Amino acid sequence: MPLLSRLLSRFGFWVTVFFAALLITGCAYKKPANAKNETQSEGWSGRISLQIQSDPIQAFFTGFELRGRAEAGELTLISPMGSVLGVMRWSPDEAVMISNGETQRFESIDALMIKITGAALPVNALFDWLNGENTSLNGWSADLSQQKNGRITAKRLNPLPQAELRIVLDE
Repeated sequence: MPLLSRLLSRFGFWVTVFFAALLITGCAYKKPANAKNETQSEGWSGRISLQIQSDPIQAFFTGFELRGRAEAGELTLISPMGSVLGVMRWSPDEAVMISNGETQRFESIDALMIKITGAALPVNALFDWLNGENTSLNGWSADLSQQKNGRITAKRLNPLPQAELRIVLDE
């Protein structure tokens, strides 16, 4: 079972409530005129969902804070109750996952993402998508039509398993 699934299983009920509230209420996001520069230095926060069409289907919903850039950064996963589920940090030399007082090391952010979610995620393209740049990535298709409203959707068709990533940014 992927690590993220184990982390979130403790919060299953609250994650479900949180996701239902997210679907019902939505999120308004206003992008300041200088958002690209401000965003790159301050980072992003919001909610992220990932559905992987594996057997069985895996779905993850959590809050997040993302800082840095594709080459070196930090991603904090936050439960609906506000507690930190885990922190991922990466640099060109390694990637680290810190959760429940334990530290796991990986050779890259890609290896870390595969271990945590069970699927490779487009970390490099993600930063471009957050900045409104529709970077092409083999197998992934991003919908940035709502990016100015703080919403991004990306789908992976290849390689299997298929995956869908949804991001809703906070104001």
